[in-house]
Amino acid sequence: MAVLDIVMYPDPRLRETTFDVAEITDDIRQLVRDLTDTMYSLNAAGIAAIQVGRLERIFLIDGKVAGGDEDAPPLVFINPEIVDTGKGVVGAEEGCLSFPDVFIEVRRPRWAKVRALGVDGATFEVEGEDLLGRALQHEHDHLTGRLMIDLVGMVKKEVIKRKMKRWHTEHDAKAG
Repeated sequence: MAVLDIVMYPDPRLRETTFDVAEITDDIRQLVRDLTDTMYSLNAAGIAAIQVGRLERIFLIDGKVAGGDEDAPPLVFINPEIVDTGKGVVGAEEGCLSFPDVFIEVRRPRWAKVRALGVDGATFEVEGEDLLGRALQHEHDHLTGRLMIDLVGMVKKEVIKRKMKRWHTEHDAKAG
């Protein structure tokens, strides 16, 4: 089991350009296992490779969030693309591993459809509403350098920046 460190905002690595996975190798399968371990260790609904400093276009969604039972394995999305969104726009609270203890209302389409490769190399599509639709869009945003702070107004942006500055100060003090 390998739990990886999460890249925290405002680290510029969160804005780097990601690249398509050309071949599903042992290294990619290991990255997926490490992302799984990391996501579950933090009780997260999803995780993107860029959040652990890797630039491959990969994200995971917790199996339960994807409509499975408690023990459902995570859905693995390699080279994902959003095919469509719709069914109106709704606001709901979102959190993010790269923004610890920050929860803000973000407006997104209620539904999303994503096409990707699985770890087996086969193409599949997933459609989701509400939490799953939101998670698909949130994790896909990470692969394009878009963060939840980009989806709110100036006042909320400043509040988030202050919270993150305080978080970094507290964690630097504990580490030092």
